[in-house]
Amino acid sequence: MAPASEVGRPEFGRDDVDALADDLVRILGPRGVSALPRALTRASKDGSGMSPILTAQQPLGRVDLVCYPKSISQVPAVVRAAVRRGVPVTTRGKGTGNYGQVVPRFGGLVMDTTSLAAIVEVGDGSITAEAGARMITLEQAAWDTGQQLWMYPSTAQSTLGGFLAGGSAGTGTIVHGRNHMGFVAALDVVYAHEDAEIVCLTGDDAQPLVHTYGVAGVIARATVRLEPLQPWRCVYTSFPDHHAAFGAAMEVRDVSPAPRLCSADGAEISSHLPSDEGIPAGRASLRAIVDAAVVDEVEAIVQRHGGRVEIVRDGLQNTMRLSTISYNHPTWWLQKAQPDRWFHMEVQGDALVERLDEVEAVYEGGMLHLEVGHGRMFGMLNGIYRDPDTVYAGVPELEKLGVGVHSPHQSYVDLDADRIKAIAARTDPQGLLNPGRWLS
Repeated sequence: MAPASEVGRPEFGRDDVDALADDLVRILGPRGVSALPRALTRASKDGSGMSPILTAQQPLGRVDLVCYPKSISQVPAVVRAAVRRGVPVTTRGKGTGNYGQVVPRFGGLVMDTTSLAAIVEVGDGSITAEAGARMITLEQAAWDTGQQLWMYPSTAQSTLGGFLAGGSAGTGTIVHGRNHMGFVAALDVVYAHEDAEIVCLTGDDAQPLVHTYGVAGVIARATVRLEPLQPWRCVYTSFPDHHAAFGAAMEVRDVSPAPRLCSADGAEISSHLPSDEGIPAGRASLRAIVDAAVVDEVEAIVQRHGGRVEIVRDGLQNTMRLSTISYNHPTWWLQKAQPDRWFHMEVQGDALVERLDEVEAVYEGGMLHLEVGHGRMFGMLNGIYRDPDTVYAGVPELEKLGVGVHSPHQSYVDLDADRIKAIAARTDPQGLLNPGRWLS
């Protein structure tokens, strides 16, 4: 039996890679293919350095070859060539994910889609763009037409294809949920078949390909939902302690219209965020993107919980700036300030606020970053890292408190894996698309 690290490894060798390189030069031209060490190193990394468990496992994988398609029409040709040679293909955008899911576990080919960045159409209620288009660019294009994306990730520089394949939530999630819950109107995908072509999926047929880490198809282009632009205000508030800030967040989530984002941190975490007059030193911080119509209501909530409004801002640049200090980013700033000290677990449930002291006590040095989610609270529970066993031993303790837990320390498909595996059996019969993503 193959060791766990080798489960799902395609049978290919150096000769296959060299033959594929020749094929790709004919398809993409000599500048469209690279085996330079610098290019291979870049294409073999993502943001998984946030996990000390994954960091200890480095290297998670190293690619043999990188290619850079310049047009959508080249994507199926690249996939056909890889299938013919039996070489695995890992598709990536900017590689901003934190879980190692775009690291080519068994080597092979990485297809970098960042040159596929065109916005094809901004319509009434939807926007169509190539997989490498950045989410911040899509949001700007939407604002220019009086609309906004349903959601975008906290790493707003990430690409559309990357967010749909490996992301899940972000600014806008409070109203619309996660990105597999109707955000996608249509996908143009390429399956790992010998006669691969672009397959157009719409509506309910497109949803199963979202958040699959690219194991069931290569996303080449997508149409996602827009809605009318609201008059957003970025409200920065502060509190004497994080209990008060988190209590206020529980009330802010219920204002109507609903917030687009609401994040909160205790003073220690917020002290490591980028310097901002809206985040005063020594105080807990609650930051929210809310409709202008409810700013006064939010201020009243803040004051009832012993807090104060520090500053209110508007405009696209400010909403983006606030978004980039939400979700995983406060943990990233904490780790940047104190390297090799912290780990985090993704947690959810109202018990995060209702049983806050017990939740934070599960891990040594426990500090919760809180987000208002879609129908429930969630966040990142930070703790001092000792070893993997200590990390995982905390999971049942959190579950006893009524807290749901998702581990950011693994790169396996873990959302409806059996369903996705069944899809991949049809769309990738040789197991060449981002292999090594199954637990068994």
